[in-house]
Amino acid sequence: MQRIAGGDAGAFAALAERYTPRLHVVARRLLPTAADAEDAVQLALVRCWTAAGSYRPEWAVSTWLYRILANVCIDELRRAARTARTAAALPAGGVAAAADAGALDVDRALARVPREARVLLALRYVDGLSHAELARVRGISVNTVKSQLARGKRILHAALGEEDRHASVRRRG
Repeated sequence: MQRIAGGDAGAFAALAERYTPRLHVVARRLLPTAADAEDAVQLALVRCWTAAGSYRPEWAVSTWLYRILANVCIDELRRAARTARTAAALPAGGVAAAADAGALDVDRALARVPREARVLLALRYVDGLSHAELARVRGISVNTVKSQLARGKRILHAALGEEDRHASVRRRG
């Protein structure tokens, strides 16, 4: 990170090559499209490059990168929520109707999970971060991490169970 802070493009390229696939997997779980995930990873890497001087060596580089990525994804989710509120004001049969079409899949079930819990679920189950690592990445206590994960899993299970009920009704209908 010191080399990157000093403007070493080769060190940055090596870091990007090493972490981009892992960051993309996490971003893809948090954001609705692959394009959004790609954009988020690119923005996180740009922020890494520009903020390399603020990196603190007591953090693992991966933890620092996940924190940057999580913040980028949360910003994107907030922007998307504002856009969705605007789209919901459209007449019936517009964007809102198209969004309701089809079966509720895992991504749509995940969308029901509150943003912070969704970020924690993705980092925990996609990339295997420990509770302590999650607490550092998000700047919260380990107990808060545990309760947010439990809440997120409850909501996800309920949403997926609801989908199972709707699917069986559609098959019978």
